Amino acid sequence: MAHVVRAALVQATWTGDTASMVAKHEEHAREAARQGAKIIGFQEVFNAPYFCQVQEPEHYRWAEPVPDGPTVTRMRELARETGMVVVVPVFEVEQSGFYYNTAAVIDADGTYLGKYRKHHIPQVKGFWEKYYFKPGNLGWPVFDTAVGKVGVYICYDRHFPEGWRQLGLNGAQLVYNPSATSRGLSAHLWQLEQPAAAVANEYFVAAINRVGEEEYGDNDFYGTSYFVDPRGQFVGEPASDKSEELVVRDLDLDLIEEVRQQWAFYRDRRPDAYEGLVQP
Repeated sequence: MAHVVRAALVQATWTGDTASMVAKHEEHAREAARQGAKIIGFQEVFNAPYFCQVQEPEHYRWAEPVPDGPTVTRMRELARETGMVVVVPVFEVEQSGFYYNTAAVIDADGTYLGKYRKHHIPQVKGFWEKYYFKPGNLGWPVFDTAVGKVGVYICYDRHFPEGWRQLGLNGAQLVYNPSATSRGLSAHLWQLEQPAAAVANEYFVAAINRVGEEEYGDNDFYGTSYFVDPRGQFVGEPASDKSEELVVRDLDLDLIEEVRQQWAFYRDRRPDAYEGLVQP
């Protein structure tokens, strides 16, 4: 019998405040559960605007502890209520002066499994992230969830193949890639990089982007979120480029083993020859 997982993602417009943003995502999650989804993921810093369009100290107010802050605590309750695994990207404060771009992973029974911290931090116009975030320091964890082995890679990370590969080596079957990327800057890459990563590493990828314009800048987030399989093929159609959307798709995880036997990329790796890749 095929090992099919019904998975969901949300691309959302900013509501103007955290309380309504969280409530809106809860309703999307409940609808996904009604449709039979067993896992759902949200966009980068889902409970806040994309404040990195500016460099202002007022935006540290969006940060909270993980896992004991209010949002992750509430998402643990949501996971228990819906019976879904939930991937929760937030702005994390670890201690004074230690801030990270983080995603918590919560199992279907509400258990907090751990977190991923974004490794690659951009500092370019409209994406002033080094002002806010330290680089991630927790490696590339893969979480053993109720639906399988799930990893996370956040936004700008997607341009760096090394982390995609490490997630594959760590056993990932599905990698959520929550993002906030704008039209004109890298739209032509959006439907290239994640499918290429899915092919190179032979797993499923959930690519999530924000949608719409927000109050702190003129970035036009273009949505078009999607799931892609280990052959690099979209699972269903990508979401709208202009409006909020809940995407629910069936992922046949047996395809991973089929592709790995057919293409054998892991067999033919040459780590003995790659030493130069990690030299400064």
